[in-house]
Amino acid sequence: MDYNRTAVIWFGVAVAIVITLAYITTLNSTHIRTVQNTPAGTVGLARPHPPIDRAPGQELPARQ
Repeated sequence: MDYNRTAVIWFGVAVAIVITLAYITTLNSTHIRTVQNTPAGTVGLARPHPPIDRAPGQELPARQ
């Protein structure tokens, strides 16, 4: 029974090390940039698209 406990402890240590290294690697490769001239409320993602006028289950309108 002591052998199983030791294996579980070593597995937990290995998982903790892997999670820590993944976290550090992610932080090092992430470049956070801020833009100074954006209006309030924007998040910098894709431009907004107008809503599609259709009922649920109805086919999408043809593009013109």
